[in-house]
Amino acid sequence: MSETLYQKQTSLAVDNFTISGQPMPSGFIHALGFVKAACASVNKELGLLDDKRAEAIWQAATEVANGDHDSAFPVDIYQTGSGTSTNMNANEVIASLASRSSGMEVHPNDHVNMGQSSNDVIPTTIHVSTMMASSNRLLPALKKLADTIKQKMRDADGLIKTGRTHLMDAMPVKFSQEMSGWRAQLLQAIERFQDTHNRLSQLAIGGTAVGTGINTHPEFGARVASALTQQLGLTFYVTDNHFSALSAQDTALEYAGQLNVLAASLMKISNDLRWMNSGPLSGLGEISLTKLQAGSSIMPGKVNPVIPEATAMACAQVMGLHTAVTVAGQSGNFQLNVMLPLIGANLLTGITLLANSCEHLAEKAIADMQFNGDDAAQALAKNPILVTALNAKIGYEKGAQIAKKAYEEKRAVLEVAIEETDLTEEELKSLLDPAKLV
Repeated sequence: MSETLYQKQTSLAVDNFTISGQPMPSGFIHALGFVKAACASVNKELGLLDDKRAEAIWQAATEVANGDHDSAFPVDIYQTGSGTSTNMNANEVIASLASRSSGMEVHPNDHVNMGQSSNDVIPTTIHVSTMMASSNRLLPALKKLADTIKQKMRDADGLIKTGRTHLMDAMPVKFSQEMSGWRAQLLQAIERFQDTHNRLSQLAIGGTAVGTGINTHPEFGARVASALTQQLGLTFYVTDNHFSALSAQDTALEYAGQLNVLAASLMKISNDLRWMNSGPLSGLGEISLTKLQAGSSIMPGKVNPVIPEATAMACAQVMGLHTAVTVAGQSGNFQLNVMLPLIGANLLTGITLLANSCEHLAEKAIADMQFNGDDAAQALAKNPILVTALNAKIGYEKGAQIAKKAYEEKRAVLEVAIEETDLTEEELKSLLDPAKLV
């Protein structure tokens, strides 16, 4: 199908760029279809494009947006830095489809690309595709994970465990308090993404080649942003400075930075789950994750925390993508950034990895994990760091002596404190009660 839809410029690009064998993500191509459809409708409104051609282009572009012609977009991610080859790929595919349906000649440049340049279309599509994926995919996945954690906090109500700093025993915390930290990280991530959306909604369209708007109507950009708002149900505006929008990709880099923060958050949560699940006999064994598959090809019965491990790897990849976008973001030479395809592809890849990771953590790890409350309580009862609660009564130095003795003799701090202080057993039990310490 692709050979009958794309034309000369795409064929040249396919021959010229054989670096990765990876085309632009489908989400980028779909967003590009929406952009082309909006441009056609605006050119019709402005009386610049006849109704029949405009309607044919709109229909063809909508088919691209709906994913009907993904196989017709083979151009490698690693191509000309402006993304011209991908823009021409879209122009040619849409022109071929529109020509067939209308019975008229529809030219890729003169009609489909009317009032546009690759230099404003591709930055626009980066923002539109990222906004779509962020709003429709990532934020719902984040909310799902946060809600799942909230439910498990209810399930753990009243369960207390040993807190840890430096991976060493510390004062007690509730399981629910520990998980509330995870949930707060996710809710803050949602807020960060929503804040970046305010800048992501500003589009470069209308700037054409260098930001001056040459060869386009002065109202074109604002009208296209309005058309996209109506099409997608997401708010878009034309940028207030096309020179920045074409030559810099600061907002895209900001968004990549938010993905990087979320990757760090999910890796922290994943590592906590792995530690808490460790053992089960010689590790912490505070929780039991669902047994999903055999953990070893040689050790029968071994089960591993596969979902947190997979998530951690996805997070590591997103951190690498962020570094690449950082390099790409500073590659704006005078009036144009020349690493646009890499930026667009990396943002969408990062969104996909983290959205899927959130859903996997929610569905396959946290939702069904079990709390080993009795084991946690036994370990807590032997925790000499509980002596911290006696500081106000006996002082730091005396407390350190009691803790050291409890460690060495493997006895409960309560027993040692009864022997080493003049506090009553009743008073000590009250002061050392974990439920009061959390």
